[in-house]
Amino acid sequence: MAQRNSSYRAKNAGIDTAWRTVNPGPIVMLYGPEEYFASRARTRLRQLFGQHFGDYDYVQLNAASYTRGELLMNASPSLFGSAKIISVDNAGSMSDDFLEDMLSYAAAPESDIMVIIQHSGGNRGKKLIDLVRSRFTLISCKALKNDREKTEFIVQEFHAADRRITQGAVQLLAVATADTAELASACAQLMADIPGEITEEGVNRYYGGRTEVNAFRVADAAIAGQAAQALRLLRHSLATGTEPIPLLGALAMRIRNIARVYGVRGSGAELASSTGMAPWQVDQAKREGRRFSAEQLAAIISNLADADAQLKGEGADPVYALERAVLAIAVPGRD
Repeated sequence: MAQRNSSYRAKNAGIDTAWRTVNPGPIVMLYGPEEYFASRARTRLRQLFGQHFGDYDYVQLNAASYTRGELLMNASPSLFGSAKIISVDNAGSMSDDFLEDMLSYAAAPESDIMVIIQHSGGNRGKKLIDLVRSRFTLISCKALKNDREKTEFIVQEFHAADRRITQGAVQLLAVATADTAELASACAQLMADIPGEITEEGVNRYYGGRTEVNAFRVADAAIAGQAAQALRLLRHSLATGTEPIPLLGALAMRIRNIARVYGVRGSGAELASSTGMAPWQVDQAKREGRRFSAEQLAAIISNLADADAQLKGEGADPVYALERAVLAIAVPGRD
């Protein structure tokens, strides 16, 4: 487990981070459902545009309720010739009038105007999407889909700030929330309040009361074979209000990761894509899997399924079922 606590920085991350580095241009489309990435890109674009032009006018249009001529009217040169940003929302539901006017404007955009189009995804206005992708700037704002992408995002946040964080701390943060904006806020808060390297202790200090983090800690101890510690953490979590089902879910997730790579040849980098895990998660699951035989792993999975059924109403004592599942992982083959 020592390797989990080593610091590391972003390496060949798979998620698209162009929103971090986007530069102003005549037309920029922020394409995808993740509002946080779009917001970060828009803030950067406005800052850089202002640095270049100084004062500028700011106009907001709604592509869904747009009527013919609005864009062309706002993009017409003004008497005083001030620079302008035209921000367009709801392009995922754009009207036909907007599509027609935007395609017309794109043929000869003004040099001192930047049009920022936010499109939530999908094929509405495909001709415009393809045009922006080929001739202007299209920034992907995809949502983070899985644990691998969440951990990559966290690492990149710390890398961008030139700060170090341990792998264990990254894992705790990744399970603390599924919301990208909240995840970014957590990273910023930790960096602001804790000097030097961010460790699991630091994350626990701020987020140790969260159900997801408590579940992670129970699972971590059980997987490591620390039966007494796992049971202590389990009972403390339950006594302080943590729900049993998320705890069981954390256990099941870790075992599923082990099962995905158990007996499979290949490095973390080679298996990451096919498993939906980060390379270091693959390597960790392989290391943790060495504690178990194939028969023990099958028995644990069966035990987890039985505990799930009991937690959802089939058993009279769900806490006992959860403790039994924790012990099945911490002390395999004990029955």
